[in-house]
Amino acid sequence: MQTTTDAALTSDGSARTAQGGDAAPAISIRNVTQRYGEQGSANAVLALDNVSLDIARGEFVCLLGPSGCGKSTLLNVVGGLFRPTEGEVLVGGKRVDGAPHPDEIAFVFQESTLFPWYTVIENFRIALKFQNVPKSEWDDRSMAALKAVGMASFANHYPNQLSVGMRQRVNMARGICVKTNILLMDEPFAALDEQTRMVLGEDLSILLAETGKTIVFVTHSLAEAVFLSDRIVVMTARPGRIKTIVNVGEAHPRSPDFMLEPRFSELRNDLYALLRDEIRQAMASQRDPAGA
Repeated sequence: MQTTTDAALTSDGSARTAQGGDAAPAISIRNVTQRYGEQGSANAVLALDNVSLDIARGEFVCLLGPSGCGKSTLLNVVGGLFRPTEGEVLVGGKRVDGAPHPDEIAFVFQESTLFPWYTVIENFRIALKFQNVPKSEWDDRSMAALKAVGMASFANHYPNQLSVGMRQRVNMARGICVKTNILLMDEPFAALDEQTRMVLGEDLSILLAETGKTIVFVTHSLAEAVFLSDRIVVMTARPGRIKTIVNVGEAHPRSPDFMLEPRFSELRNDLYALLRDEIRQAMASQRDPAGA
């Protein structure tokens, strides 16, 4: 198994991959700590503790860890949905100050965020309007993105006419459509069956190869993390810290045959070994919050 010991480290301890080289990272997370509630109170929660990480342009990074370890919190801090208690996040060298950056960052959530009273293509037009894309480009951009995920023939359907998997394909297409450099994905395939997850994972690997987007992806699936990632950030039980970073070292787009290779199984097994104690600790803290 490869970890961050294979890569050069920045001055703050975050990993810089060979892919990123000396170029400025797409995302730089510096000493981020996130607390909920008043410090010292019985209800206070330390969700993230001094997390630092650089993510290179065009890199696919998975955040992997037990439930409640702060994966989604970290994603939301990167996306500007709220300001961290301590530390900072830089996107393209600019500080994220607790406000979304729709020109730079798109989100894909676990649940569909399509407006049900609009058709698929009307949903895309709304997203492009808010991004100040010229109206003359709306339909061409929308159809090109839908075609990329095999959903062009459903452009005039309403979301409730689509299966859960189809809606997630549309959500991915919307992330392509808005042409942001960064795509943040919070367990987008969690509600899907295993077969659909595999197919969408292949689509996502192709998307990365074709667009060069920087993708940060939250998942609980070990196999999904290995198949999709350039690097896997393994997090500890709460408070979330970076335990180690695993380099996968497989080019995109990834062939389904990669999942049949011994190295795929080895990486997945190594991830389980890294997470087993963290999962047990997270479960124990849920049973006895006072002892966490």
